[in-house]
Amino acid sequence: MKKIIKILAGTIASSLMLGSAGLLKSEIHAEKAPFNYAEALQKSLYFYEVQQAGPLPEWNRVSWRGDSTMSDDVQGGWYDAGDHVKFNLPMAYSAAMLAWGIYQYGEGVEKTGQYEIYQNNLEFVLDYLVACDRGNEVVYQIGDGEQDHKWWGAAELVELEMGKRNSYTCNASCVTGEMAAALAAGAAALDGKSKKTKEYIKYAEHYFEIAWDTKSDEFYTKAASFYDSWSGFWDELFWAANWLYIATGDKKYLKKAEECIPNLGRENQSDELKFTWGMCWDDVMQGGMLLYAINTGKDEYKDRVQKHLDYWSDPNGVDGKTVQRAPGGLAWLDSWGCLRYATTAGFLASVASDTIFSKDKAKVKQYTEFYESQINYALGDNPDKRSYVVGFGENPPIHPHHRTAHGAWDDMKNEAVTEHRHTLYGALVGGPGNDGSYTDATDNYVNNEVADDYNAGYTALLCKMVSEYKCETLRDFPPEEQPDGPEFYIQANINQQADSFTELKINAVNHSAWPARVITDLSYNYYFDLSEVFEAGLTADDVTVKIGYDEWSQAETVGPLQYKDNIYYVKIKYKDGSVLAPIGKEQEQAEIQVRISVPDQNKIWDSSNDYSIEGLTNDNQNQNITERITMYDGDTLIWGTEPDGTKATGVVEFKPVIRDNENSEFSEPETSESFEEDTEIVTEAEKEPDEEIQNTEKPDDSSETDQTESKQSIIILSVLIVIALIGFGFIVAKKSKK
Repeated sequence: MKKIIKILAGTIASSLMLGSAGLLKSEIHAEKAPFNYAEALQKSLYFYEVQQAGPLPEWNRVSWRGDSTMSDDVQGGWYDAGDHVKFNLPMAYSAAMLAWGIYQYGEGVEKTGQYEIYQNNLEFVLDYLVACDRGNEVVYQIGDGEQDHKWWGAAELVELEMGKRNSYTCNASCVTGEMAAALAAGAAALDGKSKKTKEYIKYAEHYFEIAWDTKSDEFYTKAASFYDSWSGFWDELFWAANWLYIATGDKKYLKKAEECIPNLGRENQSDELKFTWGMCWDDVMQGGMLLYAINTGKDEYKDRVQKHLDYWSDPNGVDGKTVQRAPGGLAWLDSWGCLRYATTAGFLASVASDTIFSKDKAKVKQYTEFYESQINYALGDNPDKRSYVVGFGENPPIHPHHRTAHGAWDDMKNEAVTEHRHTLYGALVGGPGNDGSYTDATDNYVNNEVADDYNAGYTALLCKMVSEYKCETLRDFPPEEQPDGPEFYIQANINQQADSFTELKINAVNHSAWPARVITDLSYNYYFDLSEVFEAGLTADDVTVKIGYDEWSQAETVGPLQYKDNIYYVKIKYKDGSVLAPIGKEQEQAEIQVRISVPDQNKIWDSSNDYSIEGLTNDNQNQNITERITMYDGDTLIWGTEPDGTKATGVVEFKPVIRDNENSEFSEPETSESFEEDTEIVTEAEKEPDEEIQNTEKPDDSSETDQTESKQSIIILSVLIVIALIGFGFIVAKKSKK
């Protein structure tokens, strides 16, 4: 609001409009707010901190997140949704909408005490967009959507699973225009608050120049099937030009905005400017039209805004066209993210009420009722009396489609981990179907997905709501999350034993999620008492330790080493402990089978006094978790209790994973090597088959894909051979006829 006076001073019409514009302070309602909008805003900003990529800033409040994708060509930015790709088109749109919210209603945000954290989050993403500059192109995407969507795991371990991710550059107008809009909107919003606004304007103008000179989306290809630019690029140019005019006051941008209008979308089979559909990451025409009406004060564009908002807010519609209504009054546009469309349309209605329609009491009433009904529906005023915001209100979603929040260690959505291990506070889910139906399920990506752009217009509208109603944020937010159990531990069983040996199957387990992480210097100790060995006249040197099966071909043994008196231990040490990682059914455990023995002729081995064997059974299908086999991160005890009573702290230092493409793949698990003939080795392949697991293989499993591609190649080759033979036969036949 604060820059409008400077911008509009150039024309009488615009100056007159300033007096009626809602660039004025919103009046505080005397009545109690239907919902705590300040809490909702507070939690929505937290959601954006969950989405942060790269090195996390010190002010990040998410205890279960850590630095991630540190090898990206451009660090930072937001992961798009419940996945880990960085798509700049929806990311920049989301940044622009957050900027608009605080630009329009910053004073209300300040009253809640959330301005600093809001600014921090906005600058975080804007700084990323600046860093994407590549001269005449920009980095517009990092990560491959197809590859990313095949894996279900935490952000911190993306590179462990996939290696260094590719980045993609282009000069396409849709994405460079949207990036320009975000930076210009951010500069306008943070004017007088941030030292970075000049830099944001510089890059906004630079990106806009690329977009304007290019006027094409030809090379915007990698995001296809995820974030195609269906609306083209003129809407982004129009939107960005308006924001640049607001941020700089330079009328050349207003002129460029005017030049865009003949190329904007039209209603089907009509020359009329489009007023249906809604403001979103792809189509920003309606937001641009509202800004243009504000910037110019021209009635014809004010009428266009009114027609669009009436299409949304009037159940009778406009020219026979209206948005559908779900039970309870939700303006329902589309099955994917219906709540994002409704709350974003609500935000446009709030801005229009406070600016170009501020003197039209009937319109103000109509649009106010509309935007309040839509935000309230999302927060719980609906037939099901449920919130559609995670961690907010009554009966909120608890199974959002979000990998890191889910915390699975087995690369599956609904097997080992059936309940989310983290609360994704503030995330707005997609919302109900047009009949009001809704299923809160992790694999329901249509209704239960979350995304940066879902929260964008919603957050902007919350800025309005905290300006209208007196609300207070939660004092002790976020609550401190505690792990739901041990993150690293040992489980084991006795394979077999006799009077000269003990043979064990030991699994080290990594189910970490606070945050998900790996231990590169991983080891564990198995303790045993050698009293009977010494009494027989033997020494510790007569004890041998042999690994018969090592799942990852990584383990080595050290010892026996003396712990205290007659208690010794063998240390199982991994060359690279990152083979044990919560990224899949194979990797979340690392199995070895090890034999500790004396020469066969010495029938003196007695394991009954061994510290670590206590509590272990011969059941290799149901191993016992044991604290008597201790695990270490380097020299730090992280699991179990040593024989003298020393207990683990349970604290494992987080170290970000950095991998190059050459080292991104795990080797296949090793097949077992037999001990002596009397030894029974139990491998994973010999376990009883689990019918449920067999029947729930992921359809996009890469091995199946490879096999399918191989079969297809064979078929194609066979067809080509047949065709060649037929052709050869045809030639021979022709020659014989001659």
